[in-house]
Amino acid sequence: MAQQNNIVIKNKKAAFDYEFTETFVAGIVLTGTEIKSVRLGKASLVDTYCTFVKRELWVKNMNISEYFYGSYNNHSARRDRKLLLNRKELNKMERLSKDTGFTIVPTKLFLNEKGLAKVVIAVAKGKKSYDKRQTLRERDDKRAIDRMFKK
Repeated sequence: MAQQNNIVIKNKKAAFDYEFTETFVAGIVLTGTEIKSVRLGKASLVDTYCTFVKRELWVKNMNISEYFYGSYNNHSARRDRKLLLNRKELNKMERLSKDTGFTIVPTKLFLNEKGLAKVVIAVAKGKKSYDKRQTLRERDDKRAIDRMFKK
């Protein structure tokens, strides 16, 4: 009997602040207490970003809360965590992120069917303020249309 994994943690602010050009799914290296906290949904992707260190991709500033039953084995909440991608994807991402104005941001953290933590990361370009206003306008229009059809 397989257990149901419905843990999906999203970075809504990234979708508002950035325009995604390409996305990748990466594994993430976690310790025992970290994966237990993720399974409880105690993680946040707010203000996270990815950087290359010695040709390896690391996620910085990701908050995974300490596990309640962790004792002295507990992890630090905001430590840097390594992302797992194949070399071809890493090279492509490094090449894309070198362009001016592009960055790499995590957009979603989820558990796959095997119970492994995965991160969806995107190569993104920052939006201008008028692009953000356009996003808000589209969201309001969609909400108004949904309200009309619900009645």
